[in-house]
Amino acid sequence: MTVFLNILIGIGEEGLMYALLALGMYISYSVLDFPDLSVDGTFPLGAVLTGVLIVNGVDPWLCLVFSFAAGMLAGMLTGIMNVKLGIIPLLCGIIMYTAMLSVNLVLIKTGTDGMAIASFFTKDTIFNSSLAGLIPKTLGGFALRTLIISLLIVIVCKILLDLFLKTKSGLLLRATGDNERYTTMLGKNPGSVKIFGLMLGNGFAALAGSVIAQNKGSADQQMGTGMVVLGLASVIIGISLFKRVRFMKGTTMVILGSIIYKASYQIVLTLGIPTEWNNFVKAAIFLIALILGGKHVGEFFKKLFRKNKTNREGKNALTE
Repeated sequence: MTVFLNILIGIGEEGLMYALLALGMYISYSVLDFPDLSVDGTFPLGAVLTGVLIVNGVDPWLCLVFSFAAGMLAGMLTGIMNVKLGIIPLLCGIIMYTAMLSVNLVLIKTGTDGMAIASFFTKDTIFNSSLAGLIPKTLGGFALRTLIISLLIVIVCKILLDLFLKTKSGLLLRATGDNERYTTMLGKNPGSVKIFGLMLGNGFAALAGSVIAQNKGSADQQMGTGMVVLGLASVIIGISLFKRVRFMKGTTMVILGSIIYKASYQIVLTLGIPTEWNNFVKAAIFLIALILGGKHVGEFFKKLFRKNKTNREGKNALTE
């Protein structure tokens, strides 16, 4: 029983940490309808930046803020490529991800005197210092501090995001995702709204990288591999399973989707599958999520295609 509860605690910890990534993907894919692949680069950006800063004595809680800001900067560049340069969303993400491979490598080598990994196992993190000290390491014989802190961070981020989506700017973001022409009719610039949405989504991705790096006690640029699959699977699982629950917000759905994804992954690992098959397992879970999503997923991609086609036709009409 103790072993089972410890497994559940571990699933909860990882599920909540990656839920921050899922929130970012929810903004990009579900709200904004923008297939952003740059999170594979901004996620490790948050992790690497956090590792370098902690190694150099920066407060771990401030690292969360710096990582979020760095992710927003990367998201802004992705948005500028799409809005100002007219590059299609998928290529924008690929270009940014490719660029971040070098940026993250240079950042980590510069901050650690040539090392490829930033290790800070003996340094203070959000899980063992400052506010964390107010929470007992164990409760009822179980190590729950990491779970509690992760839960608090996710709750704060969810509440702030829900409040933002209710504001005029948040409603404008939703409108831009549904129909950019409508945003233009309101006298607003849909391009600026889209850029801000991508900044927000990538900010959450980098924040997730920061939290997970502090939990691991190390960071490297390889941490971003497969983050698009993980985040998008969490969004699809959450929305597909809970879309009929009327009182549940989209942010809650994707948080639960992240936990369910991690639970599914853990169940597969308990079957004794070799570690070299890990990425195959992740792809399989993503495939199952797409199948279970069925009509909802199909409508999403059809809507995305129609919207991009409509936007291109609108731009062509304006130039004629």
